[in-house]
Amino acid sequence: MQPRMHHGGSTIAGVALGILMLETRFPRVLGDIGNARTWPFPVLFKVVRGASVQRVTQEKAAGLLDAFAEATDELVRDGAAGITTSCGFLSLFQRPLAERCGVPMAVSSLIQIPFVERLIPPGKRVGVLTFSSDSLTRDHFESVGVRPDVPFVGVRRDSQFFRVILDGGLEADPAVLRDDVLEAADRLVAANRDLGAIVLECTNMAPYAADIRRRTGLPVFDIYNFICWFHAGLAPREFGREDGRW
Repeated sequence: MQPRMHHGGSTIAGVALGILMLETRFPRVLGDIGNARTWPFPVLFKVVRGASVQRVTQEKAAGLLDAFAEATDELVRDGAAGITTSCGFLSLFQRPLAERCGVPMAVSSLIQIPFVERLIPPGKRVGVLTFSSDSLTRDHFESVGVRPDVPFVGVRRDSQFFRVILDGGLEADPAVLRDDVLEAADRLVAANRDLGAIVLECTNMAPYAADIRRRTGLPVFDIYNFICWFHAGLAPREFGREDGRW
């Protein structure tokens, strides 16, 4: 049997996923995309300087495409085989980044919506919980192949969740953050009695997905379960073989 050769090509080995991060300061709790301990596999992080929450969520990431493309290129050179981002509002960049960077891109949790729609019973709809309902537009949905009539609700603008993330607060009460997200979930369900599942646009809501599931009784799809699925395609599990054969 031929000896198994080692192969190079990038500075870092054993990592398949790169994560483009907004430039932020708020706490990254366990379950948040920006907490390295969240992931059951190694990841590469790259902060896109100048990509503030304000600029990406409230200003549609205007003028930032080149910065995200350059950061993607760096992650790929360092070993990433696929890329995601830390903000669902970057759905606007799904196609241009995939075209420019040439690697699989999963820039937003919103990409899941058409698939989730096929999982739920006929007559049921997918609802979206978002960071900012005032800023989520038709373009954000259509950029990832989603019909723009999807119902969505955001956390209240005067909530701690919204203010800490937008303003870059250095401290936050985890119980209050959870309650802010649950309050938004309550409003989403109350306004849409035909929901069959919930998709979390905001990557910072993933730590509270289990709470939302318990509160609403609905399946919850977030950036964590989406990226675990994505990673499984980038680095498929190798099952044991006997004598080099199946």
